[in-house]
Order: sequence, then C-alpha cells, then structure tokens
Amino acid sequence: MIDLRSDTVTRPTPAMRAAMIDAEVGDDVYGEDPTVLALQERVAAMLGHEAALFTPTGSMANQLGLRLLARPGEEVLCDSTAHVVRAELGAHAAFGAVTTRTWNAPDGLFAAADVIGMAVPESSIHLVRTGVVAVENTHNFGGGTVQPLAELGTLRTWATESAVRLHLDGARLWNAHVATGTPLDTYGRLFDCVSVCLSKGLGAPVGSLIAGPADLVTGARWWRKRLGGGMRQVGILAAAGLYALDHNIERLAQDHERAAELARRLSEVTAGVSTPQTNIVVVDLPAGGPVAAEVATAAREDGVLVSLIGPRTIRLVTHLDVDDAGCAR
Repeated sequence: MIDLRSDTVTRPTPAMRAAMIDAEVGDDVYGEDPTVLALQERVAAMLGHEAALFTPTGSMANQLGLRLLARPGEEVLCDSTAHVVRAELGAHAAFGAVTTRTWNAPDGLFAAADVIGMAVPESSIHLVRTGVVAVENTHNFGGGTVQPLAELGTLRTWATESAVRLHLDGARLWNAHVATGTPLDTYGRLFDCVSVCLSKGLGAPVGSLIAGPADLVTGARWWRKRLGGGMRQVGILAAAGLYALDHNIERLAQDHERAAELARRLSEVTAGVSTPQTNIVVVDLPAGGPVAAEVATAAREDGVLVSLIGPRTIRLVTHLDVDDAGCAR
C-alpha cells in the first residue's frame, strides 16, 4: 500500500531507531534529560531564538504559543483554513479564553496589507482587540504553499509598531527552508514564537518544539505541565529528533521533486491539480465527475491511500517512505 495521506505516516528508519536505543536520558520534568536539552538548544539556535521546549505534539506547541502571546479576551487573526483554527478542536478558546477571526486567502497565501486592515486596535471600546496574528508556513490545506518573505517582513514591521504579537505555525517550516533557500533563522526572527514539527517530513515518530524568548519558553514549560505534557525519560524521542535534523532536512528536496512529478502525471488525467511548491499536491475534482470519497475508495482498491480535505478535494503528500516507484503508481 502506498500511503500518500500525510507525511505524518513516516516511520523511523533503522538508523534512527538505533539512535533512539543509544540515547542518554534523564528526567525531563526536572530538566535533567541531556538529549532533550541538546535538542532544545539546537532548535532554538536554528530558529534564531533564545530557547525552545520539546512538546508531544504540534497542536500543543501551537496552543502554548497562543496561550502565552494572547491575553484572555483578545482575538487571534489567522487564515480560515489554518491548522490552529481548523484542526485543534477549539483549544484556543477552551484553554486560552481567546477568539479567532479569519481571512480567506487563495492557497493560504496572505497579503500583509489585508491582514493589517483587519486588525482592531487597543483603543476600541466595542470590538475585540487583536492580540496575535498566527501564520502557517508552509500552509497545509493551501497545498504546502510557502508564504512570501516580503509579506512576512511587512507584517513584522507593523506588528512591532502596533504591539501585536506574531506566532508561526512552522510544522513544515523545514520544507519552506529547503524550497526557497531562506535560512530558518530568517523566518524565525520575524515571529515572537515559532512551532516546528519533527514527525512529518523529518520522519521522527513523535515530537514538536516551540521556540521563542527565554521567558516565554519558561512559561510554556509550566503550561505544558498543566496540560499533561510533562514527560520523563523523553530523550529516547529527542534522539530521533536530533537524528532527523542531521539527516532528513536536505532530503526534503526529493519529496518536493516527487510531488512535482506526481502533479504532472495527475494533470494528464484530470483538471484541478495544484502546482506544488513543496511536498503537497491538492486536486480539486471537476464538477460532474466522481466526488472525493469515490476517488479515495478507488485509489485504495488500487493500493494508494489519499486524504479527503473537502467534498470534491483530495490531498496527496510525498514523504521519505514513498520512493519514485511509489509516486509512479
């Protein structure tokens, strides 16, 4: 079975498993796991921030960021298909007492001027004040699209002048880095905090991190514990993350190439195929033809798994467990 549902389905390689077996561990709740400490220090440096914190999931990393950046009663601006608002079960409202207001951008790519125009200043007595803008890069449901650096820079300048905080959901920031050549810390320094994921294209079994100023990360540690995210000898998982950083970032270019070839082949048989910038292909099925569920069922019968992200939309994601032959299937 060729699994193109997501890059989350990747499995640790034998070499990664060996690194996990050999990991030096300690009690991370006490801050004594040397492998976790090494991973956190490394990711913080890569992203241009003072500190970082390991979390079990990307959703937790995102919600820690929003909880610490947004004051209760404020709003978070984000794209209508952003993971933080579409796929995290309303955690921002349940745990952070904040609301969201969304914009609609083609392929998830926003224009800074449009976002700035939505913001509500603190001087308003009637409207919910904009406390945070959350950006996703690459944008999952937009088809793995890369946010333009110039727009991010404009947003940063305005946010600094307006006392609005910026959060980056960088679950697939590694892909944006490889696709554009933009240094990770160039992206990272534009935001007050950044989440990144190790268990998608990088192939680790578990784990994300949130990076930011030291005081924010200290607060994130407390909130991680409150939410049940404190773990003990977690160096076994951190070792997988360190291995992924050493071996699996640059190879993401192979996933991008395979996604481009997959899109080319699909466009020969149907309309509505996106032109992937990274490792995600989105197909908007033509009206009058089979719906997404029917296509997914037929694909499964042919040995291929795909995701449904809309009644007439499917998603295919390339990753390290799918080779050229698998994409040609």
